[in-house]
Amino acid sequence: MSEPTVALAPWIAAQRTSLLAQRGHAWLLQGPSGLGQYALGLELVRAWLCDAPTEQGACGQCSSCHAIDVRTHADLCVLMPEVQMMALGWPLSEKAQADIDDKKRKPSREIRVEAMRDAVEFSQRTSARGKGKAVLVYPAEQMNHITANALLKTLEEPPGDVRFVLASEAAHQLLPTIRSRCLGHTMVWPAQDQMLQWLQGQGIAADAAVSFLRAAGGRPDDALALARSGRSPQAWSALPQAVAKGDVTALGDWSPAQVIDALQKLCHDLLAASVGGAPRYFAPADLPKAVPPLGALTRWSRALAKAARTADHPFNAGLMLEALVAQARNTLHSKH
Repeated sequence: MSEPTVALAPWIAAQRTSLLAQRGHAWLLQGPSGLGQYALGLELVRAWLCDAPTEQGACGQCSSCHAIDVRTHADLCVLMPEVQMMALGWPLSEKAQADIDDKKRKPSREIRVEAMRDAVEFSQRTSARGKGKAVLVYPAEQMNHITANALLKTLEEPPGDVRFVLASEAAHQLLPTIRSRCLGHTMVWPAQDQMLQWLQGQGIAADAAVSFLRAAGGRPDDALALARSGRSPQAWSALPQAVAKGDVTALGDWSPAQVIDALQKLCHDLLAASVGGAPRYFAPADLPKAVPPLGALTRWSRALAKAARTADHPFNAGLMLEALVAQARNTLHSKH
């Protein structure tokens, strides 16, 4: 299933124009999640491969642009964890798809070294359409060291007509040798009013846009994902009080990773409040009036960080949810 249509944000369009005016065979787009690394990376490769590009990017009308839209471009190689490839509508290799269909293994959450070796081979082939080739890697931090090393030699000595864009939400995790062989670009963090206007353009009501943008920590792509997840701003606002009561149903349809993320945001805001700071993810009125002691919040923060490491592989999601909510309730009522 491909992602819903999203109008290109003006700050992504501006960055695209700036980067296309510069030369280089490899870009590293870096910054926190939710700022549009994938969208900008895709816009760059679309322009590089387009039959009639302009200074503002791809034409959107030619056969190359259409081939990218339907995920069949012969000169574009996309490298992602298989779970994201499937979510965004990119086809897997025949062998990978067969292994998953036959239940020999689950879709990977890392960029597999086999996929990287296929990409290296792809980069060495002649361009099918005569406009060069492009490789898009996202999120680049999901390469392990073996996978990254398989890419490194090609980045050092790229074939003449291939260009790379690596998009990362944690560039510090990349090998220094990978970073040093790319031109770096730090993603722009848009102005609040610009983000709210864009979200409203995606069909989100003005007050809901404010709430979702706050819940996402001011990151527009993450705010849009929250808005499209089926959750309401009211449910987000009610979350702290529901957790304080030990109400598991408030988080009943969330995955363990989503529950931990929400609780980490609540913990962050309570830690900020405990030292006189402003909350980031919740409105001040949403938080409990009595802020737990700093020591209790610090212990909770560490426990959530530990739980996050196994969130994708819970032994029993229901029991994990109950334990997380009980832990949150105990912290919120802690006196020491």
